[in-house]
Amino acid sequence: MNTSLDFFSSQGAISDPGMYGYLFDGLPTDIGELCRIVQGAIIHVFWADRYGRHINVNQEELLFERTMQRQLARMLDLDARPLTEARPLDKKLVGNCRDFTHFLVAILRHQGVPARARCGFGAYFMPDHYEDHWVAEYWDAAQGRWKLVDAQLDAFQQGVLHTPFDTLHVPRDQFIVGGKAWQMARSGQANPEAFGIADMHGLWFILGDFIRDIAALNKAELLAWDCWGVMDHFEELTLDDFVFFDHLAALTSGDVPDFDAVRALYENDARIRFDRTVRSYLGGIPKEIVAI
Repeated sequence: MNTSLDFFSSQGAISDPGMYGYLFDGLPTDIGELCRIVQGAIIHVFWADRYGRHINVNQEELLFERTMQRQLARMLDLDARPLTEARPLDKKLVGNCRDFTHFLVAILRHQGVPARARCGFGAYFMPDHYEDHWVAEYWDAAQGRWKLVDAQLDAFQQGVLHTPFDTLHVPRDQFIVGGKAWQMARSGQANPEAFGIADMHGLWFILGDFIRDIAALNKAELLAWDCWGVMDHFEELTLDDFVFFDHLAALTSGDVPDFDAVRALYENDARIRFDRTVRSYLGGIPKEIVAI
C-alpha cells in the first residue's frame, strides 16, 4: 500500500470514534448499504421540514459537534439501538452534508478502507449554480482509483433534485472540489459568483472551501463555518498568496496524485494549516474555539 492509502485507512483526531468504535464493528462493507446506514442516523437540517420534522431547538446545539466521538455520544443519547436500525425522524442526529460525509468516512476507515472527506461544490442542486457541499472519496481497490460518493442524497432527495447520475459514483464534473473551483473561477471558466450558498458567494467563499478541502485531505474535517489561516482575510491576499493558491489548486483539483507534496505544503504553511483553534462563525458572530 502506498503512503497516501495507508494514511487515509486510519482515523484522524476528528474522525476517531473513540470509545464508541464498537458501533462500527460488523457493519456491511457495501458502499450503498453504508450510505443507507448513515442516512438512517442523520437528518439534514435544511431538509428536515420536507421529511415532516420541524427543528425547533437552537441550531448551535445541533450542529456544533465536530468529532465523531461526540456525535456518536449524542446519537446514542437520542436512540441507543445499533446503527443497522434506522432511527425514527425525531431520534435522528441533526446535521448537514459535512456530517453525512464525515460519518461515512469514519466507518470506512474503521474497516481499513482508505477514505477522506472532500469539500467543494455540487453542480446538481440548482441550474447554473455550484452549491457549497461535501462528499466522501474512497479508494476502490478493485478498480484502483478514488471514487466520489454523496452519502447525503437518499432516494427522496434524489427524486426532488432529479439527480442525473448514481450518487455512489459522483462524476467529477458534478462535484467540484475546492481546488478545481478555484481554478475555474480564476481562469474565467466559471463565474465566481456562481459558487456558494444562500447570500454567500464569490472567490472569497471558494477560498474557504478550498482551504477546508486541503485540511480534510490532511484528516482535519472541520465544520463549514470554521475559519483559520487566511480564510477570512481575503482582501489582504497578496500576489504571492494568489500564486501559492494557484499552485495548490493544481495539486488538489482532482484525486490528488501527488499527496506528499500537498501534505508538506499544509504542514509548513500557516496560511492553510489547522492548529486546533478556529474562528467559528456559527450564529454570525465569530468565536475563537479550540476545535479538538
